[in-house]
Amino acid sequence: MSVFTSINRPLDIDLLVLPETNLILIASVIEPLRGANRISGAEIYRWHLFTPDGSPIETTSQIPVPASGSFRPTHDSAPLFVLASYNWRRSATQALKMQLSQTARHRSMMAGIESGSWLLAEASLLNNVSAAVHWEDFEDFALAYPQVRAVKDRFVIDGKRITTAGSLPTVDLMLEIIRRRQGYSLALEVSRLFIYEPAAVYGAVELSPSTAGLRMRDPRVAQAVRLMEENIEQPLVLTRLARRVGVSARHLQALFQESFGAPPHVHYLALRLNAARRKVIETKESFAEIAAATGFNSASAFSRSYRASFSESPSGTRQRLRRRSTAAAEPT
Repeated sequence: MSVFTSINRPLDIDLLVLPETNLILIASVIEPLRGANRISGAEIYRWHLFTPDGSPIETTSQIPVPASGSFRPTHDSAPLFVLASYNWRRSATQALKMQLSQTARHRSMMAGIESGSWLLAEASLLNNVSAAVHWEDFEDFALAYPQVRAVKDRFVIDGKRITTAGSLPTVDLMLEIIRRRQGYSLALEVSRLFIYEPAAVYGAVELSPSTAGLRMRDPRVAQAVRLMEENIEQPLVLTRLARRVGVSARHLQALFQESFGAPPHVHYLALRLNAARRKVIETKESFAEIAAATGFNSASAFSRSYRASFSESPSGTRQRLRRRSTAAAEPT
């Protein structure tokens, strides 16, 4: 089973960050994971930052970021993300390329984030796979590495290799990882946490579901989403929703599929479940009250849908958070 489809244990991710990396690129990887932890109320993602020599990361904004230590090849199977922005060649020593080749034998996944794709290609770790490249560098990359299938996508997941074309495409990637592991509802809520609108889906089927985000290029989709948000307690049926927007039900389904990679009922259910989860976490309302407030016919129907989406029952969420709160209050 892929590490990006397993939800039963926390996912550890190692980040190898090269000097002169953009601060926003580092945040593009970490902040969606932090948001997922915060919203879910559980440590479902953990990350560890490394640099080639163990020194703090020298970002382009001159804000140093501490590292856990120097990067060394290990038998660790955790995914490894290689982050780089400018002047990556200065760090691409023969020793580092050899370390990457050695650790690749054991890693469940290797990711080249922005210019990190160049380093993976330089270490012959992208041979015969598709790779996303920043648009400014596309032609140069394609010429330098003909054995790599350079593509003009925002990000690519090809087997055990991942590549992204920049900072915001990296946010798209992280939302996709969250969607695959925890489902559409959490990925949607993370994107809403940052009021983030990822780009519309590009090309390959592999990329088409990436969007747990809120890109609404068509005003009819935006209007439909507003109606959904205004009618959480008494959900509108698809035909009525479509009529309010001024299109047929079939056309509205097509518009949602194009914008979100998901049909209207999936997006609507995610909005309702996210609203319900906030009530489970932030209030003392009964589950029957929460069910009624978020459009479910009964507490049992709400509980089944909640468990299917979040892999625990509403009572399980409250018990887990209560245990965590008690543990945090105990003296050390």
